[in-house]
Amino acid sequence: MDYFSHSLSVALELIFQLDPAVWQVVWTSLKISLMAIVIASAMAIPLGALIALNEFAGKRFIQQLLNTLMAMPTVVVGLLLYGLLSRRGALGDLGLLYTPWAVVIGECLLIFPIILNLTVVAIQSADSRLLPTLHSLGANRGQTMWMVLSETRFAIMAAVVVGFGRALGEVGAAMMLGGNIEGFTRTMTTAIALETSKGEFELGLALGLLLLSIAFLVNLFLQLLQRRAV
Repeated sequence: MDYFSHSLSVALELIFQLDPAVWQVVWTSLKISLMAIVIASAMAIPLGALIALNEFAGKRFIQQLLNTLMAMPTVVVGLLLYGLLSRRGALGDLGLLYTPWAVVIGECLLIFPIILNLTVVAIQSADSRLLPTLHSLGANRGQTMWMVLSETRFAIMAAVVVGFGRALGEVGAAMMLGGNIEGFTRTMTTAIALETSKGEFELGLALGLLLLSIAFLVNLFLQLLQRRAV
């Protein structure tokens, strides 16, 4: 049996035997990514609705800026936050560096522009008759926003799923801000990088297979949402 086949066999054994080291890392990744997606979505979706439903000076510039931020390198986010959260940084007294919350903040900054921009696009792509109908019925701003979000909920949920996938696969900021501490801030992506560099290819491969499996499920869910949105 060649090296890769043997490694794959060992990796599958680690997965199906519920190896504690493997599943601890998976749980940490999911926990941090879910926290990030909840926080980012709570801020991005209402703000996206406000941007989409109102006309103001600089709106086009904001949309161009969001398009740029969607492709922002993760290491840049990690570098900036490291400077702020380190002991000598402006937020150093909070003691967040090398904690799960530091990784959550980093992932929030990465996925916030994604969810915000896709929310704006989803609302602007809604049926053009929706707003005139709501206005003719006397809906106020709050009611209008609620109804628009309700009508575009599948597209917005798709935006959230895209953000979750980005957070789950993040490695640069997670490594710099979390420190890759075992059982505390070690995520699937940072663990894969570490274990492979240590020569523990089997463990890294097991985590890679689980990451691919989760990514597949996330994309499958995204496709289902997109079909509902059409």
